[in-house]
Amino acid sequence: MKSQIVVAALLTALSVPAFAGHAAVQEAKEMVPLADGGTLYIFKDGRMAQENRFGRTVYQQVGASVAAKDGRSIAITSNEVARLSSLLEQEHGG
Repeated sequence: MKSQIVVAALLTALSVPAFAGHAAVQEAKEMVPLADGGTLYIFKDGRMAQENRFGRTVYQQVGASVAAKDGRSIAITSNEVARLSSLLEQEHGG
């Protein structure tokens, strides 16, 4: 039982990007690691935003698709650049 808890905790820690702000993590329903090292945030209302591997928001064309680390191809249905940028800045006191 303890080993399962430790493994679950490690997997959770590894799945959160290094640059993710606490506010962004709280607002996200799902955070999908991308093949290029970035993260796709899917918010609780179903809207999406992308963070690159350097922790900066990325503009995505609605209708384009991104490659998830697990091999899935995810279609972009919205582009919440300002929302994610604001959430990431909250962590830095900006």
